[in-house]
Amino acid sequence: MVAAGWAWGSIAMMQRNYALQRDVESQKRDAEILELEVANMRFEQNYYKSDEYKDLAAREHLGLASPGEKVLILPANSDAAKREQESAVVQAVSEPPSNFDQWVNFLIGNNAASSETLQK
Repeated sequence: MVAAGWAWGSIAMMQRNYALQRDVESQKRDAEILELEVANMRFEQNYYKSDEYKDLAAREHLGLASPGEKVLILPANSDAAKREQESAVVQAVSEPPSNFDQWVNFLIGNNAASSETLQK
């Protein structure tokens, strides 16, 4: 009885220690994540204080340019270019072939031609 009680107590203590160790590891991980987030925010803060950010923000929001830069204004796309772009989007959205069709193409050897087209 004493040995069984001692074994049961030992197992219970090991389980408790394991649970506590798991909690400690979780809290360490959370602390490391918070430290990384703080460091990232410091980097962002330094970036927002930099002259580079101020220059980019002035260009984006105020439309300003650096001395010596020239603005290039392009005309709007023609109707043909818009139709071509729309057809490219429609082709990209089209459904992929079924699994059976893919296997048939693979066994026939049609995938070699399609992979060369994709590489181009």
